[in-house]
Amino acid sequence: MSALATRLATAHDAAAVAMLFDAYRQFYGKAPDLALAREFIRDRIAMTESVVIVAENGQQGIVGFCQLYPTFCSVAAARICVLYDLFVKREARHAGAGRALMLAAEAHAAENGFVRMDLSTAKTNLEAQALYESLGWIRDEAFYVYSRAL
Repeated sequence: MSALATRLATAHDAAAVAMLFDAYRQFYGKAPDLALAREFIRDRIAMTESVVIVAENGQQGIVGFCQLYPTFCSVAAARICVLYDLFVKREARHAGAGRALMLAAEAHAAENGFVRMDLSTAKTNLEAQALYESLGWIRDEAFYVYSRAL
């Protein structure tokens, strides 16, 4: 694999990121829906509602992405950043793309005044957990996370 680089995605990257986003959603049990993925990613980038960072190399182009959402922590009374999506093509895994995306996300958040980053992952996603912990992320043992479909 040639040199890996990360950068902020632009509207021109939406189609390539959407293909990865569709695969990411499938990883979490959703049916394939490339049209939905394209629309979702295109809208997030166009409306600047999220930050999408891509990892690319010269041979394969964009091989991974992460998506960050700005929000707030009331307790800290400060802006925080949620790393909501992280995905690397299967054939590009174990070459540093996930680590590079995580580091780029942390740098982006720090440079933009966020005081903390949060993320969640499936309990069964041991490979991702190992990556996060190797970068100093600490698993929360104090809070439960709840959700409710509306």
